[in-house]
Amino acid sequence: MNYAVLVTGGKQYRVAPGETIRVEKLEAEAGSEVTFDDILLLGDGNGITVGDALKGATVTATVKSHGRADKVRIIKFRRRKHHMKHQGHRQHYTEIEITGIKG
Repeated sequence: MNYAVLVTGGKQYRVAPGETIRVEKLEAEAGSEVTFDDILLLGDGNGITVGDALKGATVTATVKSHGRADKVRIIKFRRRKHHMKHQGHRQHYTEIEITGIKG
C-alpha cells in the first residue's frame, strides 16, 4: 500500500490513493485537479522515504466540494463577576479525493 504525508494549510495529512479528506479551504474550483508538492514522507510495502530523496515527489487530488464544518461554540465565563461571553465559529474546508502519488 502506497501512502504519503503531505502538508497543506499548516496541517499534516497521511493520505493514500482513493481516500477522501477535508483540508483547509483551497482556492480551486470543484472538479479541478490540485497538486501538492510539500511532501514529508512516502511509504510503501518495502519501507519509507524521507528527507532529500523526496525532491520532485507530488500528490495529485481532485477537488470534490467546498463547505463549512459544524459550529464550534466558545464560551468564556468568569465566576462571580456577572460576565459570560458566547461566540461561534464555522471553519471553511475543501473536500478532496487523492488520485495519485508520484515519488
